[in-house]
Amino acid sequence: MESIFKTQSKLRQELGLHKVIAIPNKNYKRHGTKSYVYLLNRFGFQPTKPGPYFHKTELKQRGLANSDVPVGGRARFYTGLVKQTKHDTPGDVTAEDQQNDSEYLCEVTIGTPPQKLLLDFDTGSSDLWVCSTEQSWLSSGIGKGHNKFDPSNSSTFKKAASKAWKISYGDGSSASGDVGIDVITIGGLQIKDQAVELAKKLSPQFSSGTADGLLGLAFPKINTVTTKGKPDPQPTPVTNMIAQSDIPKDAELFTSAFYSLRDKAPDSFYTFGWIDEDLVKASGEEIAWTDIDSSEGFWMFPSESVTINGSKLALSGNKAIADTGTTLALVSDEVCDALYKQIKGASYSEKYQGYIIPSTVTPEDLPDISVAIGGKEFLIQKEDLVFAPADENNWYGGIQSRGQMPFDILGDTLLKSIYAIWDQGRNRFGAVSKIEKEQNITFPSAGSESAGQ
Repeated sequence: MESIFKTQSKLRQELGLHKVIAIPNKNYKRHGTKSYVYLLNRFGFQPTKPGPYFHKTELKQRGLANSDVPVGGRARFYTGLVKQTKHDTPGDVTAEDQQNDSEYLCEVTIGTPPQKLLLDFDTGSSDLWVCSTEQSWLSSGIGKGHNKFDPSNSSTFKKAASKAWKISYGDGSSASGDVGIDVITIGGLQIKDQAVELAKKLSPQFSSGTADGLLGLAFPKINTVTTKGKPDPQPTPVTNMIAQSDIPKDAELFTSAFYSLRDKAPDSFYTFGWIDEDLVKASGEEIAWTDIDSSEGFWMFPSESVTINGSKLALSGNKAIADTGTTLALVSDEVCDALYKQIKGASYSEKYQGYIIPSTVTPEDLPDISVAIGGKEFLIQKEDLVFAPADENNWYGGIQSRGQMPFDILGDTLLKSIYAIWDQGRNRFGAVSKIEKEQNITFPSAGSESAGQ
């Protein structure tokens, strides 16, 4: 590793690279059920535990080509996310039903001269889309307060002819627009000829958050850009960073370090092109590397064991993805059941569609749980086993069921316990533990903010 640190240190000085501080979103409010519903919608998995939200398949009329009106086309079966109403009939899932804000925002500049935007960095998606002056709904007041990229004010902006993009989820929410090419700068690293997706239409589920857009850090396979209606995935910023000849092999990576509220001193951050050597050395560990499988577009790796209070649970063939766009950790029902059986009074709540923990539980009452990333298990700090108040008597757990998803989704619940290194050049994921030996654990106050609907 010393040679890698040396190469990266030289590059950092030459290019003026610096940390991208992950700014806590002052408008973000943790909400257990809403966070879970967001994941049901985003990943499209069917829950295996009971609750008001599920995916339903029904016959619908499809509109004609290039039409948003659902008439004139062929009838087809569609699967969408719905919620059970008081009258026992499925109803629509709205923006109010799910968490539409991100906990952290990061500054990126686009264009010449540079225009600043605050974006959600997401290793579970691959689109770089931004609020723009092209948005058709500005006059209605939706999106007020967002920074908007103005392509007419960038001398380096070029329109990408015939290219378009669209993200759509099972509840009918969508974001779409056209595409341009421009220069972006992240943490001092300038990336040229980057595809920037300009939002023209945003449904309330996309527009109601604080972020000015999203920067995808997964792999190009799941990028949504099309050319004349045919899939044409565009390189992500990291893919383009690697393609630039002035970036050496040892710098074809980015890193992330998130801190819980109790960690008053450090700032959460990303770095691009370099690893924080001091943070690695402070851990007292060697970086644990594991090869990743990017064939599905995600940062996927083996996760074949979990240890709870010293009892190891073998999970042969199990895989997981590391996703900064997910606040919770979603694992199999087998793991969930084993974990919550170790917490006195914990239970599954159909009302909140998740496992809940009594607010009378103390940190000492919570079990130790470690999750495998490749060949090494990493301990999750106990503070993050408690996610948010469910009601005045319970917390919503930070680990929940993945339902029928074929792999685990390891979000902030795990990522806050490690320093993560996303080495795209070598197709591997690295981690060191950053849990303090002496933990002053504090839980959020249970109160009126309910995790249910």
